[in-house]
Amino acid sequence: MDRDEKKRVIEGILFAMGDSVEIDKIAAALEIEDELVVELVEELAGEYSREKRGVQIMRLEQSYQMSTAPQIYEYLIRIAKQPKKVQLTDVLLETLSIIVYKQPVTKSEIEKIRGVSCGHVISRLVDYGLVEEIGRLDAPGRPMLFGTTEEFLRAFGVQSLEELPVISPMQVEEFKLQAEAEANETLDVEV
Repeated sequence: MDRDEKKRVIEGILFAMGDSVEIDKIAAALEIEDELVVELVEELAGEYSREKRGVQIMRLEQSYQMSTAPQIYEYLIRIAKQPKKVQLTDVLLETLSIIVYKQPVTKSEIEKIRGVSCGHVISRLVDYGLVEEIGRLDAPGRPMLFGTTEEFLRAFGVQSLEELPVISPMQVEEFKLQAEAEANETLDVEV
């Protein structure tokens, strides 16, 4: 099978699967090395980009997915009903950020950080496809461990978690001081 035929096969796989497909699975199907898969998919993605095609190929950590090019969205909306946008409230964003930076994390760890019960909030994040159960902690009760999904990466426009901003230790200290000041103000008002 020549290089162009391999690219056609990869294109067909990505199109037919709809969801992301791991690099190693594509390599196994074609009986080639992972590195060659990456090279071929990147070539194919470059061709789509140069030709300004209606589809694109996105890399999501160790997988690839075919999707509609962003420039086409307005036309899709004219044909299909506009999808209902998920509104992420401050509570959802706060909980999601804890999961993003602490994953894998249990519900009780999240509640300890937030200081309130958050089972319902986690359920909504799971319903939105941003968070999923990724295992169970080897501890009494075997609590669920939560982490982010590929949908999270797509929704926030990043290829991997490494692209997310890192909070510096100075910022953490500043946040702690702000939280303590707010807590003291609340206690002063209540007294």
